[in-house]
Amino acid sequence: MAKTFGVIGVILYVLTAWLYLTSGLVVPFPWVYVLWAIWLAGLIVLRIVFRDRPLLTPLVAVGGVLAWMAYVQLGSWLFGWTA
Repeated sequence: MAKTFGVIGVILYVLTAWLYLTSGLVVPFPWVYVLWAIWLAGLIVLRIVFRDRPLLTPLVAVGGVLAWMAYVQLGSWLFGWTA
C-alpha cells in the first residue's frame, strides 16, 4: 500500500515537470534555470521521501506545484514577467 502511494507521488511529480519546462514562455531565461534547479532539488527530496516515507510522496508533488506558482507569481510582481 505504501509503495503504491510512493509510485503515485513519483508520477505526479514527474507530471509537474511540464509546468517547469514550459515556464520559459513567461520566465526570462536567466531565471528559468533557477526554476529548473528548484525542480531538480525537489526530485532529490522526492527520492529521499520515497525511500524513507513513501506515503508522503504525493505531498512532494503538491509542494512542487506550490513552489512553481509562488516563483512565477513573485517574479511577475517583482520583475513584471508576462507572457
